[in-house]
Amino acid sequence: MCPNCEDFARTVLLLGQLALYADTTGADLDFVEAVSPSLAVSLPEPPPGVFPDGYDPDGGPAYPGDS
Repeated sequence: MCPNCEDFARTVLLLGQLALYADTTGADLDFVEAVSPSLAVSLPEPPPGVFPDGYDPDGGPAYPGDS
């Protein structure tokens, strides 16, 4: 297994579980709001094969307000 695959899979799983928790009745949305950005930022580089060859995340259309 590649060195980052386990970390990537674990972080994605935690983000999914957090999303499910956020949809439950009585969920602490302050907790969700505080934890979700930290989890998202901690994602390591995706393992090889997740994106197609030559994928450029900056290659899409310009967003409104971008020059």
